Amino acid sequence: ECPLCLLPQPPEAFPTLASCAHRSCRACLEQYLRIAVSESRVQVACPHCPAMLQPADVHHLLAEPALRDKYEEFLLRRLLVADPGTRWCPAPDCSYAVIAYGCAECPRLTCEREGCGTEFCYHCRQPWHPDGPCAPVPPAPSLANPTAQLVHPEDSVHGETLAQAEAEDIKVCPRCSAFIMKINDGSCNRMNCTVCGCLFCWLCLQEISDVHFLSPSGCTFWGKRPWSRTRKILWQLGMVLGAPMVISLVAGIAVPVITIGIPIYMGRKVLAGGPGSRRSSLSGCQQCLSVTSSVLLSLFVSPVITAVTVGVGVPLMLTYVYGVVVLSLCR
Repeated sequence: ECPLCLLPQPPEAFPTLASCAHRSCRACLEQYLRIAVSESRVQVACPHCPAMLQPADVHHLLAEPALRDKYEEFLLRRLLVADPGTRWCPAPDCSYAVIAYGCAECPRLTCEREGCGTEFCYHCRQPWHPDGPCAPVPPAPSLANPTAQLVHPEDSVHGETLAQAEAEDIKVCPRCSAFIMKINDGSCNRMNCTVCGCLFCWLCLQEISDVHFLSPSGCTFWGKRPWSRTRKILWQLGMVLGAPMVISLVAGIAVPVITIGIPIYMGRKVLAGGPGSRRSSLSGCQQCLSVTSSVLLSLFVSPVITAVTVGVGVPLMLTYVYGVVVLSLCR
C-alpha cells in the first residue's frame, strides 16, 4: 500500500530512491515532482523525510520530456543565479547568460547566443550605452523568469505588480528574485528561499548569517519592521553604558551557580540512579560513598569550569559591546 495515496500497488510500482529508503508509488512521486517543478523548485525533499532527491531519481521519475527539460533548465539557472559573475542578456525573449569575471574596467559584454549578439553593460546589465551613465541595477532574474530584469520596477504593469506584491506582504528574494509571501503577523523574520536556498532577513532583505539578529542592525528575529534609527542608537548607547554593570552582575551570578550547581547536580544524578542501574545493587554504605565521591570530584572540577566560562565569556561580551556595537554606532 502506498503511504501517500493509500492504494494497494504491486511491488514494481515502488521505485527505489538513492537518497533514502522510503517508498511511494511512482504515480504519487511523479505528481509530487510535477508540482515542485511547476513551482521552480529544484531542491526537492523526499515526501517522508528531509533527504533531498537526487537528480538521477528525478529524471527517472519524470515521464514527460518537457518536465525533464524544465527541471534541467531550472537546475542550471539556480547555479547561475548564485554566481555573482553571471550577467543575463537583456534582449527580449533571450534567456542566455554570460559568466563574466574581471570586466569592471571593460564592461561591454556581448551575448553569444546564435542570432542574438546583443551588447550590454556589465555594471547596470542594460543595453550598452557608450555615452550615458549606468541605469539603476535591476534585481537579478528569477528562476522561473530569467528575463525579468528587462523591465524596470517602476515601469507600467511590472511596477504595479511589485507595488501590489509589497502591499500584500510579498517580497523578492535578494538572490534569485523569486516572489516569497509571508503573513505580516510579526512571526520569524529568518527566511529561506525554497528556489535558490538563500538565507535572508525579511525586514532588510539582505543575505544574512546566523548571527544577523544578534548584531546591532536594528532587525529583530520577531516583529513587523526594523527598529528606527533613533531607537537603534539609544539601544546601542544603553549597551555601551550599561555593559560593565550587566556583565559584572552576570559573572557574579554565574560563579556561585556553576561552582555550587555542578556538585549538587552530580550528587542528585548519582543518587537518582534507576532501578536497573548499578547503584541499585549497592549497599547503603556503598551508595553513600558513591554519592560523596562524585560530589567531591565535582567540587574540584567546578571551579575550573567556572574559571574557563567566566574567563572566556566576559572578554567575548566586552569585545562585542566595545567592538561591534561601538563600530556600528560610529557609522
